[in-house]
Amino acid sequence: MEDIVERIRSIAISSIKCKKSLVDDYNLLCIIEEIINEVIRAFKGNNKVLFCGNGGSAADAQHLAAELSGRFYMDRPPLDSEALHVNTSYITAVANDYSFDEIFSRLVEARCKPGDVIFGLSTSGNSKNVINAMRTANKIGTTTVGFTGNKGGALPELCTYCICVPSHNVARIQETHIMLGHIICEIVEEALFKVEK
Repeated sequence: MEDIVERIRSIAISSIKCKKSLVDDYNLLCIIEEIINEVIRAFKGNNKVLFCGNGGSAADAQHLAAELSGRFYMDRPPLDSEALHVNTSYITAVANDYSFDEIFSRLVEARCKPGDVIFGLSTSGNSKNVINAMRTANKIGTTTVGFTGNKGGALPELCTYCICVPSHNVARIQETHIMLGHIICEIVEEALFKVEK
């Protein structure tokens, strides 16, 4: 039993260290601030914020879109935000008729415009469908944000802003992505709907 307790402690400490290495990096914190300002600008301009990812990153994408479109801490009007993978009929049709690599880029082409923001989540930074979404969004003039890990794969070169979590461990990267997403949602909500006390 002691071995399991120590393993639990070790995993938790690993997660904490990963997050701490990110918050100790002032340059990364400044990039997060810029991302927050882009999201605030988008919503103030009646634009939308979209998310895309695969697997656990798809779950994170859907989670963060829900925090914005539903609510985070405050009862307030909804914000226009969605994860691009939520329509299974669309996903399976495009994957079947075209390619899984195009499932996000076709929606970006249909839905995005200048002033919008799209987040691409990929722990490796090399998910082809996320890469294609970022390429398409860039052509449109949509602000692109990458959440990835380690060196970032292909995403840093394709994104307006990119956060590379300094880890090779997929679970630690995803845990840090959701923390960053929550920070962004909280500050955006406060900026848009703060109640004067």
